[in-house]
Amino acid sequence: MPLTPHSLVTLVPAQNSDLDDLVAVRIEAMRESLERVGRFDPVRARERFLGGFEPDCTRHIVVTGQRVGFVVIKRHDNELLLDHLYVRPDAQGSGIGSAVLSQIFKEADAAALPLRVGALKESASNRFYIRHGFQLVESGEFDNYYLRQNDPAAGQNR
Repeated sequence: MPLTPHSLVTLVPAQNSDLDDLVAVRIEAMRESLERVGRFDPVRARERFLGGFEPDCTRHIVVTGQRVGFVVIKRHDNELLLDHLYVRPDAQGSGIGSAVLSQIFKEADAAALPLRVGALKESASNRFYIRHGFQLVESGEFDNYYLRQNDPAAGQNR
């Protein structure tokens, strides 16, 4: 689903009733990366997502009326956490993730907060986040953690 100049990427609030659909998108989007490191387990993936599911922080990614993924942003005292950003594999590589990040960056800049994200070490998402201005700040056993500082000039234009 390549983006065209007429494509509109919107973020629509999720509901508790969307849980099964969200889990399915997460498993579909992460499967290849997790299989590469020998950690693919759909039951575990579901349980991990359920453990941190907060509908108020979760939004569907909708492109021209179709749900193609979701994003979860959690606010902490001194930063925003990009807890999840998943785009269905058949919609990846089309600019949707970049369009979502652009919207999230505006929110982070308006709140004058940095944005933190973690990525599985073997995932292509590492390159994606670095390309969008995130800096590596920590590396764990399975994940890399990145930070994007807010743009002070953007916050002044509120």
